[in-house]
Amino acid sequence: MSSANFVLTLSCTDRPGIVAAVTTELAALNANIAESNQFWDKETGRFFMRLAFTAPEGMGRDKIEKALKSPIERFDMKTALSDESRRKQIVILVSKFDHTLLHLLYQIRVGWLDAEVAAVISNHEDARKIAEDAGIPFHYLPVTKDTKAAQEAQVLDIVKAVGADLVVLARYMQVLSDNLSTRLFGQVINIHHSFLPSFKGAKPYHQAHERGVKIIGATAHYVTPDLDEGPIIEQETARVTHALSPDDLVAAGRDIESRVLARAVKLHLESRVMLNGKKTVVFG
Repeated sequence: MSSANFVLTLSCTDRPGIVAAVTTELAALNANIAESNQFWDKETGRFFMRLAFTAPEGMGRDKIEKALKSPIERFDMKTALSDESRRKQIVILVSKFDHTLLHLLYQIRVGWLDAEVAAVISNHEDARKIAEDAGIPFHYLPVTKDTKAAQEAQVLDIVKAVGADLVVLARYMQVLSDNLSTRLFGQVINIHHSFLPSFKGAKPYHQAHERGVKIIGATAHYVTPDLDEGPIIEQETARVTHALSPDDLVAAGRDIESRVLARAVKLHLESRVMLNGKKTVVFG
């Protein structure tokens, strides 16, 4: 990521003068633009922009927001200003499969992901040692059909208490309720294999093997009340052959899932993902 201490994202109806209006105000503040990305969606007529910039030392977001008020109102912009000097807080939900959790923790440890895991929540005890060895608070919250509402209320309390910027479902094998999905819209990323809806159930890789698939993959997306149909952030596929066993497919799938989820988390944390209806605009 380019060196910057603020990232501004905006969207509005496309028309001349948008970029000039915003950059003129930033220049007046003596801010220096480190990275700029724009996209015009011709189908919807919407314009999207991401600006990463450095501001003079000591300048706070209040002054920046005040300076940008005029172009925001003039163009009826939807904006978000992120302070990149503040380390983002993540809450990770996991069940028994721990490969994506371990990969996220590794990428944070080596500095590729600039974030702090504020809590790990699980409906099983399996990941407790992983979290505790990493010095991360672990919350065991078992869930049944009858206790789902109460358990999700506890999850939400933890998310709010730590000030989480993002909730990551790292192979969390529970479907979030419509209520929780709606309340955290745009703040929850899920990872799943890309066999849906063809191969549903507990063993999609085995079903894929029985059908002789030639491509496997994984998809990271925002969680919505529509199961596995939220806006897609990142995907990856790999070619496979008839010679691979179900266990081989599972192993290949684990690797893909881990990489795709980590990339999606990075894109979100760097404010590179913007919602565009049922789709996303992703500035790589």
